[in-house]
Amino acid sequence: MTGNSSTHRLPSYLEYQGKYTGIRAWILSTDHKRIALLYLYSQIFFFLAGLVMGLFMKLELIAPGQQIMGPQAYNALFTVHGLTMIFLFIIPGLAASFGNFMIPIMIGAKDVAFPKLNLFSWYLFIAGAVIILVGIFSGDGPPDTGWTFYAPYSLKTNTNVVLSVFGAFVLGFSSILTGLNFIVTIHRMRAPGMGFFRMPLFIWSLYGTAWIQLLATPVVGITFLMVVADRMLDIGFFDPAKGGDPVLYQHLFWIYSHPAVYIMILPAMGAITEIIVTFSRRTVFGYKAIAMSSLAIAFVGYLVWGHHMFTSGMSETARLVFSFLTFLVAIPSAIKVFNWTATMYKGSISLEPPFWWAMAFIFIFMIGGLTGLILGSVSTDVHVHDTMFVVAHFHYIVFGGAGIAFFAALHYWYPKMFGKMYNKKIANWGLIGLFVGFNTTYLPMFFLGFMGMPRRYYDYLPQFADLNLLSTVGSWIMASSLILVIVNLLRAKKGTPEEMDDPWGGRTLEWTIESPPSLENFEEIPVIDREPYELKSK
Repeated sequence: MTGNSSTHRLPSYLEYQGKYTGIRAWILSTDHKRIALLYLYSQIFFFLAGLVMGLFMKLELIAPGQQIMGPQAYNALFTVHGLTMIFLFIIPGLAASFGNFMIPIMIGAKDVAFPKLNLFSWYLFIAGAVIILVGIFSGDGPPDTGWTFYAPYSLKTNTNVVLSVFGAFVLGFSSILTGLNFIVTIHRMRAPGMGFFRMPLFIWSLYGTAWIQLLATPVVGITFLMVVADRMLDIGFFDPAKGGDPVLYQHLFWIYSHPAVYIMILPAMGAITEIIVTFSRRTVFGYKAIAMSSLAIAFVGYLVWGHHMFTSGMSETARLVFSFLTFLVAIPSAIKVFNWTATMYKGSISLEPPFWWAMAFIFIFMIGGLTGLILGSVSTDVHVHDTMFVVAHFHYIVFGGAGIAFFAALHYWYPKMFGKMYNKKIANWGLIGLFVGFNTTYLPMFFLGFMGMPRRYYDYLPQFADLNLLSTVGSWIMASSLILVIVNLLRAKKGTPEEMDDPWGGRTLEWTIESPPSLENFEEIPVIDREPYELKSK
C-alpha cells in the first residue's frame, strides 16, 4: 500500500484558497475535507446547545417540587433538547464529519463521487437547523410533544409543531443525499487493488449506514409531511376523531427511528475498530466477521421497530416476533465486541488517549446493549415502559455509544485532520471525568425506572429525591469534563504544526499521506498491494 512521500509537501486543504478567500473559501468549497469540518464544527455547536438544555432539565429535577420552570416550559425544553441532540448531532454523527473526511482518503480517492451534492447536503443540514430554530422562537412557542412528535398530541397542541417537523424533514433529505454519495463513492472510487474485502472496517460500517440512510429515511420524511398535512389541511391521517390511526404514526416513525439508532452506532463501531487495531499493534481478529456484522446489523435493524410499541395493543404474535428479532440483532453487535477483545488479546497495547476513549465506549455500550435486552423482552418492557429506565438505556446507547465514539474518533484522527497534537494528559483527565460523570448521571435512572418513576415528568414523589439529586450532581461533573475536552482540542488547534503524518502507527491509507492532507489527498492514486491491517514491513 503506497501513498505520498512525506518529503514532498503539497499545499494542505487548510491552506488552499482557490477562487475564493475567507469564509467563502469554506462555505463554497466542494473539498470533502472542508465540508467534513463544516459538519464537525456545526455538530459540536449543536451538541453544546443540547448539553446546556440538558443541564437545565437536570437542575429542575434536583429536588421535588418546582425549581426553575413549570411543566409547560419543561415539556418544551426536553422536546428541543431531543430535537437538537438527535437530529443535529447524533444522526449526522460520525458519518457526516469523519465519514466525509476519511472515506475518500481511506479508499484512495481524491474526493467523493459527487462533490457539489456533498456541499448541498451540508446546506440542507444548516437549512433544517435554521427552520427548527425559527420554529422554536416564533409562533406560539417551541413544540412540547417530545422529539418523537407522537400523534394525536402533535396534531392538537397549540405550539409551533409544523416548522419543527418540516425542519426535521429537510434534515432527512440531507441524510439521504449523504448516504447516496457514500454508496456511489465506495462502489466506484476505490483505488486499484482495493476490493471490498480490502477496505478498512470503518468504510464497511459507513457502507451499511449509507444504505440505512438511503432506504429508511424517506419513511420518516413522508410521515412528517403527513403530520404537516394533518395540521394544516385537517386531513386526519393520525386523528382518531377523523377516522385516522395514531398507532399508524408510531409504526411509521419507528420503522425509521430504530434503524436510525444504527445510523448512529455503526460508524461509531467502525471508528472503535480502527482505534483498537491501531493501538493493539495486531492485525484485526475476524475481519470478515466484523464487516458482515455491520451489514447484518443494518439489515436486521429494519425489522425490530415493534419493540417500541409492546404496550400499544399489538397482537401476541407480533410481540413474540419483534421480541425475537430484537434479541437476534444483538448477535452481530456481540460479534464485534468479541472480535475487539480478541484483537487486543496478547497485543502490544499502546495506552494513548484514543485507546482509553475506545475502552470507555465498550464498557458503556455493553451496559446500554444489555439493558436493551430488558426492553426487548415483553414481560420486563411492560414494567419499565415509559419510565426513567428507558431514558437511561437510550443515553447509554446514544450518548455513551455514539457520542463517546465521536470524541474517540476526534482524538484519533485529530493529528491527521489538523497536523497538530492535543495535550494527552488533559485528554485523559477529561475522559476520566466524563466517565465518572456519565455513569453518575444515568446509572441512577435505571433504578428510578425500576422504582416506577415516569419519564418526561418535571416533578416527582419524595421517594425518588436522593437518586435524582445524585444524577443532577453527575450531570455537572459530565458537563465540566466535556468542556475541558473541547477546550483542550481548541487550544491544540491554535498551536504550531508538528510532524504528525503517522503519530499512532496506523496501517490504513490516511496514515501514508501528509498531515493535514493536501487538497486532492494523493499526488498519485495509490495501488493497494496488501491485505487490510497487514503489519507494515520493516
